[in-house]
Amino acid sequence: MRVLESWRAPDPEQERVRADFLRHLERHPADGMWRECAAGHITASTAVLDSARSRVLLTLHAKIKAWLQLGGHCEPGDATLAAAALREAGEESGIAGLRLLPGPVRLDRHAVRCHPGGSWHLDVQYVAIAPDGARHAVSEESDDLRWFPVDALPEPTDDVVRRLVARALRS
Repeated sequence: MRVLESWRAPDPEQERVRADFLRHLERHPADGMWRECAAGHITASTAVLDSARSRVLLTLHAKIKAWLQLGGHCEPGDATLAAAALREAGEESGIAGLRLLPGPVRLDRHAVRCHPGGSWHLDVQYVAIAPDGARHAVSEESDDLRWFPVDALPEPTDDVVRRLVARALRS
């Protein structure tokens, strides 16, 4: 709640999404953060940029079969959303020493199949900078993991990734 209450949305649409996320947490105070909440749950993801901010690291998600940013579900050991985003980015990239920029850069609500009949990820999105010479490693959640020029994103990807990368470049 604290992160979403203090975050300054960059535009009216993002402000509407922020208000929706806060309403979700008010309606689901016990489980709105966790995968078990069938109505939807907060997730944390990260656009990982190289130190020159000219490339983004994307994962070819094993289940979705599309190139996505790194991220996923919050876990009880995550002290903050930023910690969840950084943990997920590190686990999925194998890169040590990622530097998370302060605060989220955007929010996204998208349908997922976490529960029978579907559910929602209420994704709080961050940006991390990889150290010079960072080497990545494909995780078990991924079919592939690659750096792409920020102005030449691969297919298949989606508008969520495109909007996140564009916003990351302005951060």
